[in-house]
Amino acid sequence: MNRIDLNCDLGESFGAYQLGMDEEVIPFVSSANIACGFHASDPVVMRKTVELAGKSGVCVGAHPGFPDLMGFGRRNMKVSPAEAKAYVQYQIGALSAFCRACGVKLVHVKAHGALYNMAGKDYDLAKAICEGIAEFDGSLILLALSGSEMIRAAKDTGIRAASEVFADRAYEEDGSLVARTKPNSMITDENEAIRRVVRMAKEGKVTAATGKDISIRADSVCVHGDNAHALEFVRKIRSALTAEGIEIAPLAQIVS
Repeated sequence: MNRIDLNCDLGESFGAYQLGMDEEVIPFVSSANIACGFHASDPVVMRKTVELAGKSGVCVGAHPGFPDLMGFGRRNMKVSPAEAKAYVQYQIGALSAFCRACGVKLVHVKAHGALYNMAGKDYDLAKAICEGIAEFDGSLILLALSGSEMIRAAKDTGIRAASEVFADRAYEEDGSLVARTKPNSMITDENEAIRRVVRMAKEGKVTAATGKDISIRADSVCVHGDNAHALEFVRKIRSALTAEGIEIAPLAQIVS
């Protein structure tokens, strides 16, 4: 039986600002990427999200981003590899404290937003992130875009990596995500998104924005939890994958 991890970016509320449907979505995913206070979240939200994930048996991962609350971490920043490494270690350390306090194991790290996309194409930035992870805990799994420089850097650094695909994002021919500033960057048709996920999981293929089929590795599929239809969407994706004989399993069971 094929297996795939189902992950969601969570813990993105901040102070009085509520974002996402964490409590409702968590029971349907196998991995949770929890914001660490730079692009979103705060200490209270971080701890609460770790506790929620732990109670549901969901694997917890750190979701570090640029220090950009105003832009939700989606604005490119010019930082040196040393700065990026420190940012990542700082955020992993913060979430790790709550994991330790709650008796929950930290399993993986997934960069957020602009940091994720920039490191997907910039090897030096990717290597700095991977080195930051390795120095903190070499057993952590990097969750990164399939075919990206992040995956290559993880291999060179000696840490495990899981290749991620997206249910609701369009792809360029080079395997990168279509920028959110471009038209049709998001897959808004729910049924189309589900069909794409099943194909990525079963065939290792996805149709790029140009209409060309490209190869892709799908260890984990990301569904975003910050929209009104997130709960129904994640339910349907899980159901469709299971119906196709694809088992939903956490990253630790997929990446050797």
